[in-house]
Amino acid sequence: MSLPPVSIIMRSYNEAWALQGTLPALRAQEHRDWELIVIDSGSTDGSVEMIRAANPAHFIQITPAEYNPSRVMNHGMRLARTGFGIFLNADATPQGGNWLGPLVAALQNPRVAACFGRQIPRPDCAAVYACDYDRCFGPQRESIHWDHFFSMVSSGLRKDVWARRGFREDLQYAEDDEYTRWCKAQGYEVVYVPESVAMHSHNYTPEQSRKRSFGDARAIGKAWTGAPTEFNFLKTVAFGWLNDVRQDLRFCSRNGRLDELPHAARIRWRQRTGKLAGFRQGWSERATGKP
Repeated sequence: MSLPPVSIIMRSYNEAWALQGTLPALRAQEHRDWELIVIDSGSTDGSVEMIRAANPAHFIQITPAEYNPSRVMNHGMRLARTGFGIFLNADATPQGGNWLGPLVAALQNPRVAACFGRQIPRPDCAAVYACDYDRCFGPQRESIHWDHFFSMVSSGLRKDVWARRGFREDLQYAEDDEYTRWCKAQGYEVVYVPESVAMHSHNYTPEQSRKRSFGDARAIGKAWTGAPTEFNFLKTVAFGWLNDVRQDLRFCSRNGRLDELPHAARIRWRQRTGKLAGFRQGWSERATGKP
Protein backbone atom coordinates (compact mmCIF):
# COMPACT_ATOMS: atom_id res chain seq x y z
CA MET A 1 0.00 0.00 0.00
CA SER A 2 1.29 3.44 -0.94
CA LEU A 3 1.35 5.61 2.18
CA PRO A 4 0.64 9.37 2.20
CA PRO A 5 2.89 12.11 3.56
CA VAL A 6 2.73 12.66 7.32
CA SER A 7 3.86 15.16 9.94
CA ILE A 8 6.11 13.92 12.76
CA ILE A 9 5.53 16.10 15.82
CA MET A 10 8.21 15.96 18.50
CA ARG A 11 8.30 17.45 21.99
CA SER A 12 11.77 18.07 23.35
CA TYR A 13 13.39 19.32 26.55
CA ASN A 14 17.05 18.71 27.45
CA GLU A 15 17.16 15.29 25.79
CA ALA A 16 20.30 15.55 23.68
CA TRP A 17 21.40 12.21 25.13
CA ALA A 18 18.41 10.57 23.40
CA LEU A 19 18.23 12.75 20.29
CA GLN A 20 21.60 11.40 19.15
CA GLY A 21 19.78 8.14 18.58
CA THR A 22 16.25 9.35 17.81
CA LEU A 23 17.07 11.74 14.96
CA PRO A 24 19.20 9.25 12.98
CA ALA A 25 16.46 6.64 13.52
CA LEU A 26 13.96 8.97 11.87
CA ARG A 27 16.22 9.47 8.87
CA ALA A 28 16.47 5.68 8.52
CA GLN A 29 12.72 5.11 8.19
CA GLU A 30 11.53 3.19 5.14
CA HIS A 31 8.58 5.57 4.74
CA ARG A 32 10.39 8.77 3.85
CA ASP A 33 7.56 11.16 2.96
CA TRP A 34 7.36 13.18 6.16
CA GLU A 35 7.97 16.60 7.63
CA LEU A 36 9.39 17.19 11.11
CA ILE A 37 7.82 19.63 13.58
CA VAL A 38 9.68 20.17 16.86
CA ILE A 39 8.49 22.15 19.87
CA ASP A 40 11.32 22.58 22.37
CA SER A 41 10.73 23.80 25.91
CA GLY A 42 13.94 25.75 26.45
CA SER A 43 16.67 23.12 26.16
CA THR A 44 20.17 24.14 27.25
CA ASP A 45 22.05 20.85 26.73
CA GLY A 46 22.88 21.05 23.04
CA SER A 47 19.50 19.77 21.87
CA VAL A 48 18.77 22.97 19.95
CA GLU A 49 21.82 22.60 17.72
CA MET A 50 21.02 18.94 17.03
CA ILE A 51 17.42 19.76 16.13
CA ARG A 52 18.40 22.62 13.83
CA ALA A 53 20.84 20.32 12.04
CA ALA A 54 17.91 17.98 11.32
CA ASN A 55 16.33 20.82 9.30
CA PRO A 56 12.77 20.56 10.64
CA ALA A 57 9.89 22.12 8.74
CA HIS A 58 9.00 23.99 11.95
CA PHE A 59 11.11 24.53 15.05
CA ILE A 60 9.21 26.30 17.84
CA GLN A 61 10.94 27.30 21.06
CA ILE A 62 9.06 28.08 24.27
CA THR A 63 10.15 28.55 27.88
CA PRO A 64 9.75 25.75 30.42
CA ALA A 65 7.08 27.82 32.19
CA GLU A 66 5.03 27.99 28.98
CA TYR A 67 4.88 24.23 28.55
CA ASN A 68 1.43 22.68 28.59
CA PRO A 69 1.24 19.28 26.87
CA SER A 70 -2.21 19.82 25.36
CA ARG A 71 -1.35 23.28 24.08
CA VAL A 72 1.91 22.03 22.56
CA MET A 73 0.25 19.08 20.82
CA ASN A 74 -2.59 21.22 19.51
CA HIS A 75 -0.02 23.67 18.18
CA GLY A 76 1.84 20.88 16.44
CA MET A 77 -1.34 19.61 14.81
CA ARG A 78 -2.21 23.11 13.58
CA LEU A 79 1.24 23.42 11.99
CA ALA A 80 0.99 20.04 10.28
CA ARG A 81 0.64 20.39 6.52
CA THR A 82 -0.54 16.79 6.15
CA GLY A 83 -3.63 14.93 7.27
CA PHE A 84 -1.80 12.80 9.83
CA GLY A 85 0.11 13.78 12.96
CA ILE A 86 2.64 11.21 14.18
CA PHE A 87 3.82 11.97 17.70
CA LEU A 88 7.22 10.92 19.01
CA ASN A 89 8.83 12.08 22.24
CA ALA A 90 12.43 13.16 21.82
CA ASP A 91 13.53 10.47 24.28
CA ALA A 92 11.67 7.68 22.45
CA THR A 93 13.97 6.05 19.91
CA PRO A 94 12.43 4.16 16.96
CA GLN A 95 13.70 0.60 16.66
CA GLY A 96 14.46 -0.28 13.06
CA GLY A 97 13.32 1.31 9.81
CA ASN A 98 9.69 0.25 10.08
CA TRP A 99 8.60 2.29 13.10
CA LEU A 100 6.74 4.91 11.05
CA GLY A 101 5.02 2.88 8.33
CA PRO A 102 2.71 0.77 10.54
CA LEU A 103 1.43 3.85 12.39
CA VAL A 104 0.64 5.61 9.12
CA ALA A 105 -1.02 2.50 7.70
CA ALA A 106 -3.29 2.15 10.73
CA LEU A 107 -4.58 5.69 10.25
CA GLN A 108 -5.69 5.04 6.67
CA ASN A 109 -8.93 3.61 8.02
CA PRO A 110 -11.18 6.69 8.39
CA ARG A 111 -12.79 5.12 11.47
CA VAL A 112 -9.44 5.02 13.29
CA ALA A 113 -8.97 8.35 15.07
CA ALA A 114 -5.76 7.43 16.88
CA CYS A 115 -3.18 4.68 17.15
CA PHE A 116 -0.19 3.96 19.36
CA GLY A 117 2.86 1.79 18.99
CA ARG A 118 4.70 -0.63 21.22
CA GLN A 119 7.25 0.67 23.72
CA ILE A 120 10.13 -1.31 25.16
CA PRO A 121 12.17 -0.13 28.17
CA ARG A 122 15.79 0.92 28.01
CA PRO A 123 18.38 -1.55 29.36
CA ASP A 124 18.84 0.41 32.62
CA CYS A 125 15.11 0.49 33.41
CA ALA A 126 14.25 -0.43 37.03
CA ALA A 127 12.16 -3.58 37.42
CA VAL A 128 9.09 -1.73 38.73
CA TYR A 129 8.88 0.34 35.56
CA ALA A 130 9.96 -2.48 33.23
CA CYS A 131 7.04 -4.46 34.66
CA ASP A 132 4.70 -1.63 33.66
CA TYR A 133 5.96 -1.77 30.08
CA ASP A 134 5.36 -5.50 30.05
CA ARG A 135 1.81 -5.04 31.38
CA CYS A 136 1.06 -2.28 28.87
CA PHE A 137 2.90 -3.43 25.75
CA GLY A 138 4.19 -6.98 26.25
CA PRO A 139 3.16 -10.07 24.26
CA GLN A 140 0.57 -10.98 26.91
CA ARG A 141 -0.28 -7.36 27.70
CA GLU A 142 -2.74 -6.86 30.51
CA SER A 143 -3.81 -3.48 29.10
CA ILE A 144 -5.99 -5.17 26.48
CA HIS A 145 -8.43 -5.97 29.29
CA TRP A 146 -8.42 -2.49 30.83
CA ASP A 147 -11.26 -0.02 30.48
CA HIS A 148 -9.01 2.17 28.34
CA PHE A 149 -5.32 2.57 27.55
CA PHE A 150 -3.37 4.92 25.29
CA SER A 151 0.13 6.39 25.20
CA MET A 152 1.07 9.53 23.30
CA VAL A 153 4.82 8.81 23.40
CA SER A 154 4.80 7.00 20.03
CA SER A 155 1.44 7.46 18.39
CA GLY A 156 -0.62 8.91 15.55
CA LEU A 157 -3.76 10.98 15.02
CA ARG A 158 -6.00 11.72 12.07
CA LYS A 159 -6.13 15.48 11.63
CA ASP A 160 -9.74 15.49 10.40
CA VAL A 161 -10.90 13.94 13.69
CA TRP A 162 -8.64 16.16 15.80
CA ALA A 163 -10.10 19.21 13.98
CA ARG A 164 -13.48 18.40 15.50
CA ARG A 165 -12.10 18.83 19.02
CA GLY A 166 -8.46 18.93 20.05
CA PHE A 167 -6.80 18.24 23.38
CA ARG A 168 -8.27 19.91 26.43
CA GLU A 169 -5.84 22.64 27.43
CA ASP A 170 -7.16 22.84 30.99
CA LEU A 171 -5.54 19.45 31.68
CA GLN A 172 -1.87 19.22 32.62
CA TYR A 173 -1.88 15.42 32.78
CA ALA A 174 -3.78 12.53 31.11
CA GLU A 175 -4.75 14.75 28.19
CA ASP A 176 -4.13 11.89 25.76
CA ASP A 177 -6.32 9.55 27.84
CA GLU A 178 -9.15 12.07 27.89
CA TYR A 179 -8.87 12.85 24.17
CA THR A 180 -8.89 9.21 23.05
CA ARG A 181 -11.81 8.41 25.36
CA TRP A 182 -13.65 11.24 23.60
CA CYS A 183 -12.73 9.70 20.23
CA LYS A 184 -14.24 6.39 21.28
CA ALA A 185 -17.37 8.12 22.57
CA GLN A 186 -17.79 9.60 19.06
CA GLY A 187 -17.72 6.13 17.53
CA TYR A 188 -14.09 6.11 16.37
CA GLU A 189 -11.54 3.39 16.97
CA VAL A 190 -8.27 3.69 18.87
CA VAL A 191 -5.89 0.89 17.89
CA TYR A 192 -2.64 -0.63 19.11
CA VAL A 193 0.10 -1.14 16.50
CA PRO A 194 2.67 -3.57 17.99
CA GLU A 195 4.71 -3.66 14.75
CA SER A 196 5.81 -0.07 15.46
CA VAL A 197 8.42 -0.21 18.23
CA ALA A 198 10.18 2.58 20.13
CA MET A 199 12.55 2.37 23.10
CA HIS A 200 11.49 4.61 25.96
CA SER A 201 11.53 4.52 29.77
CA HIS A 202 12.19 6.61 32.89
CA ASN A 203 13.52 5.66 36.33
CA TYR A 204 11.38 8.02 38.38
CA THR A 205 12.14 8.71 42.03
CA PRO A 206 9.39 7.81 44.53
CA GLU A 207 8.29 11.45 44.68
CA GLN A 208 8.32 11.86 40.90
CA SER A 209 6.30 8.68 40.60
CA ARG A 210 3.73 9.93 43.12
CA LYS A 211 3.53 13.30 41.35
CA ARG A 212 2.78 11.67 38.01
CA SER A 213 0.11 9.42 39.51
CA PHE A 214 -1.40 12.40 41.31
CA GLY A 215 -1.44 14.51 38.14
CA ASP A 216 -2.94 11.79 35.96
CA ALA A 217 -5.64 10.99 38.51
CA ARG A 218 -6.43 14.66 39.07
CA ALA A 219 -7.07 15.03 35.33
CA ILE A 220 -9.21 11.89 35.33
CA GLY A 221 -11.19 13.25 38.29
CA LYS A 222 -11.91 16.46 36.40
CA ALA A 223 -13.36 14.51 33.48
CA TRP A 224 -14.89 11.60 35.41
CA THR A 225 -18.50 10.80 34.54
CA GLY A 226 -18.94 7.89 36.92
CA ALA A 227 -19.53 7.84 40.66
CA PRO A 228 -16.69 9.35 42.73
CA THR A 229 -17.03 6.46 45.19
CA GLU A 230 -15.47 4.18 42.57
CA PHE A 231 -12.17 5.62 43.82
CA ASN A 232 -11.68 4.79 47.51
CA PHE A 233 -8.91 3.71 49.87
CA LEU A 234 -9.82 0.02 49.92
CA LYS A 235 -10.14 -0.41 46.15
CA THR A 236 -7.73 2.22 44.83
CA VAL A 237 -4.95 1.98 47.42
CA ALA A 238 -5.08 -1.27 49.41
CA PHE A 239 -6.31 -3.76 46.81
CA GLY A 240 -4.66 -1.84 43.98
CA TRP A 241 -1.29 -1.93 45.76
CA LEU A 242 -1.59 -5.66 46.47
CA ASN A 243 -2.37 -6.37 42.82
CA ASP A 244 0.53 -4.22 41.65
CA VAL A 245 2.98 -5.97 43.99
CA ARG A 246 1.66 -9.37 42.88
CA GLN A 247 2.39 -8.39 39.27
CA ASP A 248 5.84 -7.10 40.25
CA LEU A 249 6.59 -10.35 42.08
CA ARG A 250 5.78 -12.37 38.98
CA PHE A 251 7.86 -10.12 36.76
CA CYS A 252 10.86 -10.01 39.11
CA SER A 253 10.76 -13.78 39.66
CA ARG A 254 10.52 -14.47 35.93
CA ASN A 255 13.42 -12.15 35.13
CA GLY A 256 15.73 -12.91 38.06
CA ARG A 257 15.24 -9.50 39.70
CA LEU A 258 13.70 -10.39 43.07
CA ASP A 259 16.18 -8.10 44.84
CA GLU A 260 14.26 -5.15 43.31
CA LEU A 261 10.89 -6.17 44.78
CA PRO A 262 11.16 -4.02 47.98
CA HIS A 263 11.86 -0.95 45.82
CA ALA A 264 8.89 -1.82 43.62
CA ALA A 265 6.59 -2.13 46.64
CA ARG A 266 7.60 1.34 47.87
CA ILE A 267 7.03 2.89 44.46
CA ARG A 268 3.61 1.22 44.13
CA TRP A 269 2.48 2.59 47.49
CA ARG A 270 3.47 6.09 46.49
CA GLN A 271 1.68 5.69 43.16
CA ARG A 272 -1.50 4.37 44.73
CA THR A 273 -1.79 7.00 47.46
CA GLY A 274 -1.03 9.69 44.87
CA LYS A 275 -3.73 8.32 42.59
CA LEU A 276 -6.43 8.52 45.26
CA ALA A 277 -5.39 12.01 46.38
CA GLY A 278 -5.22 13.25 42.80
CA PHE A 279 -8.64 11.90 41.86
CA ARG A 280 -10.24 13.43 44.93
CA GLN A 281 -8.73 16.83 44.18
CA GLY A 282 -9.74 16.68 40.53
CA TRP A 283 -13.28 15.68 41.40
CA SER A 284 -13.50 18.47 43.98
CA GLU A 285 -12.24 21.03 41.45
CA ARG A 286 -14.79 19.83 38.93
CA ALA A 287 -17.62 20.01 41.47
CA THR A 288 -16.69 23.56 42.49
CA GLY A 289 -15.97 24.74 38.92
CA LYS A 290 -12.29 25.48 39.57
CA PRO A 291 -9.95 25.38 36.52
